[in-house]
Amino acid sequence: MNIMEINRRIKQRPPFQMIERVIEWTPSESAVGIKNVSVNEPYFVGHFPGAPIMPGVLITEACAQLCSLVVDTAPSEDMLWVLLKIDNFKFMKPVIPGDRLEITVKKTRDTGLLLSFDAVVRVEGEVRAKGALTFTSVPKATVFSEGDGTDNA
Repeated sequence: MNIMEINRRIKQRPPFQMIERVIEWTPSESAVGIKNVSVNEPYFVGHFPGAPIMPGVLITEACAQLCSLVVDTAPSEDMLWVLLKIDNFKFMKPVIPGDRLEITVKKTRDTGLLLSFDAVVRVEGEVRAKGALTFTSVPKATVFSEGDGTDNA
């Protein structure tokens, strides 16, 4: 899956879109995706000056975005999947500009209301991070509603 195909399936866009290519994809089961880490990414300005390290929360976000490509569908028209829980995420070695993240996610549980995935992030075959993510389905109306106060005019 190239960037154009990914853009048809997920809502995130740069600078917050983390998945740039999918090299393996089994719908509803697993995927392997790529994130190329560039020194030009905006978060490196402050994290950390003179020693740029990709924030762990963004590595986790990249895993979550790849999970969304595995799921690929909302449970129904009025529902959406949201991240519920992050379990046992460990960061073994920093991710720095120039690294090419190879992210593998595999669905481990599907109860209809809960989806769980194991995620592993590698750079040149070396594990840099790993953990589990759980998603739940919620009514869109509980997240987005007209007149929700976002227009402060």
